[in-house]
Amino acid sequence: MIDKIALVLLIIGGLNWGSIGLFKFDIVAWIGGGQGAMVSRIIYALVGLAALWCISLLFRPTSEELNESKT
Repeated sequence: MIDKIALVLLIIGGLNWGSIGLFKFDIVAWIGGGQGAMVSRIIYALVGLAALWCISLLFRPTSEELNESKT
């Protein structure tokens, strides 16, 4: 469940960065009341924590790898 929440947060962050890069529009800052607003800072922090969590996905064995090790 935590993996899915982290993935959703990273998608939000990716879409936000895409909108910044393409349109110079920060969706999180717009929703949260500016980059320095507490709501925006919380969202930015959650996206950052989700990215740290997802680093562990790179090193976890996949279900295929687990099945191969059982046989």
